[in-house]
Amino acid sequence: MRTTWLSSWRATLLALALLVLVGSLRHSGFLSLETLINALDDGAVLGIAALGAMVVMSSGGIDLSPGAVVALASISVASLVQAGVPPTLAFAIAALGGATLGALAGFLIDVLAMPVNVAANLYNRGAKLRLLNVSTWGLLWVVSRDPSVKRLADLRGREIAMPFRGDMPDILFGLVAEREGIDLRKDLRLRYVATPIDAMQLLVTRRVENALLAEPAVSMALRKTGSFPLSLVAPELHRAIDLQAEWGRALGRDPRIPQAGIAVMASVMDRPDLVARIAGAYAQALDWCNTDAQECGRMVARHIDALLPEAVADSIASSRLRAVPAAEARAELEFLFGLLLKKNPALLGGRLPPDDFYARLAAPSRGSR
Repeated sequence: MRTTWLSSWRATLLALALLVLVGSLRHSGFLSLETLINALDDGAVLGIAALGAMVVMSSGGIDLSPGAVVALASISVASLVQAGVPPTLAFAIAALGGATLGALAGFLIDVLAMPVNVAANLYNRGAKLRLLNVSTWGLLWVVSRDPSVKRLADLRGREIAMPFRGDMPDILFGLVAEREGIDLRKDLRLRYVATPIDAMQLLVTRRVENALLAEPAVSMALRKTGSFPLSLVAPELHRAIDLQAEWGRALGRDPRIPQAGIAVMASVMDRPDLVARIAGAYAQALDWCNTDAQECGRMVARHIDALLPEAVADSIASSRLRAVPAAEARAELEFLFGLLLKKNPALLGGRLPPDDFYARLAAPSRGSR
């Protein structure tokens, strides 16, 4: 363990030294005090947030909220200062609010939704969680302005916008493309963007012809561009390639990918009756959404203003949503995990998660119903 730790630090320091060397060769003022101060200033916010996350993870916990808390604190400071509150007091109030939210999250959050590889990675790095189920079996589509695009092979020589470089959609797309004999560097022109919204904007403004998107972004893009007034200027978009179907053809498996599910923290794992009730209630809610997508869409839109109820209903109808207990989904998960380990072991924390990672459900007692 110590040797691995030292090796990772040596690799990090070597990469930093190379970056400094390249920067100093290309820019004469790179090795200056002003550049150092600017770098520290730019990285201060992320560094402070990372220190907080480090404390949580080093104790075996997990916290996915720093980004949201930092954003809320920033908006709070700006709003308070604009309202006439002295800056020092505004910063103190925002810091207290962030600390309060963090404390509440630590005490209250016992159930999380996350990509399955993230859950496995965190478990392998010491986080005290278990995977309860896999409920998302396919959300990925290539949206195209060209109605003739039906298969990944049809994208040869074309440009495709890809959100979140190195994230699960990008990785899955690469795995399937390589199995179909497509060289990502030679046969495709990948244009990485920061968010799905950026990819949608490139499509709508005709700056790219294709984009990899996940639901509900796919359905939102199709609904928005097909409705007035955007339909007057936007191109016609098509739900071109079902990446789950391509996965099935390329790998000789069912056309579904175990992408995400529900994880529970150790704080509730010692209460098997409660875990079983959570799993049952979640499965019932998901079944209801699949059965009555229109009403489910209206409910979701009431809580998330940015989503159209019709688009949510479309996304439910176009996605593979089914709550499968993690123990039952283990074979499919380990097939995916094996591919990820070959691609990049760091995606899973270097190994397949053991038996204990997969939560085993007990039937809820009658008195708890």
